[in-house]
Amino acid sequence: MSRHVAIVTDSTAYLPKEAMERHHIVSVPLTVVLGDRALEEGTEISARSLAQALQKRRPVTTSRPSPGMFAAAYRAAAEAGATGIVSLHLSAEFSGTYDAALLAAQDAPVPVRVVDSGMVAMALGFCALSAAETAESGGTLDEAVAAAEKRAEGTAAYFYVDTLDYLRRGGRIGAAQALLGSALAVKPLLQLDGGRIELREKVRTASKAIARLEEIAVERAGRSPVDIAVHHLAAGERASALADRLRERVPGLEELYVSEVGAVIGAHTGPGLLGAVVSPR
Repeated sequence: MSRHVAIVTDSTAYLPKEAMERHHIVSVPLTVVLGDRALEEGTEISARSLAQALQKRRPVTTSRPSPGMFAAAYRAAAEAGATGIVSLHLSAEFSGTYDAALLAAQDAPVPVRVVDSGMVAMALGFCALSAAETAESGGTLDEAVAAAEKRAEGTAAYFYVDTLDYLRRGGRIGAAQALLGSALAVKPLLQLDGGRIELREKVRTASKAIARLEEIAVERAGRSPVDIAVHHLAAGERASALADRLRERVPGLEELYVSEVGAVIGAHTGPGLLGAVVSPR
């Protein structure tokens, strides 16, 4: 058995399958509750099915993985030869996933460092990739954690949503902000700040909001080496167009990922989501 530091994350990282396989990153799924059915994100419910349910205004909620699911992932990593595990998760402001991982880590057969990334989607995914690359180059458990935390510090995530109503329903943004957006008929641009979703700007139309999202991403990227992820939910053409423009406008672009978010994030943003994650190398 090889001896190594293993990387565990959760399904909200939305890492491409090939990247997870290449770096041997394990993902523990969150659960989406659709009506009276509990479904694992990534395997039992698709983004398209979720978007259709939201458009029909069917009740959708989400829940964290159980500590037992994390315990099983940690045991499997140890049996495969891991001498330590970095367990990286979405912001604890959004979910109890971090707490569940902490509980499981107490009885794990090898040391587990559980990290609240303060991030979500590929903002979390880039942190997991940095931790994995450090571990692969012979880095220690502490060095892999430090790499993930450094990546998180430099990473920014911005996104456009058609309405704040889904975020309000899920308690991810204040009712006052949501009502203000509806009353003024504005299109909101949001950002991750301190592990929370904050309203960054209010723009009058969808086209102007998407153009502004592009400008913010380009400004944040600058000219240094940077990775970018473009996320969407039921807005594939918008995402492809934004990705094409970013390829042309970001001189230091290294990797660019385009993907539809999964059901957990989609349940809180609604169809029409368009996001840009900018992560300096």
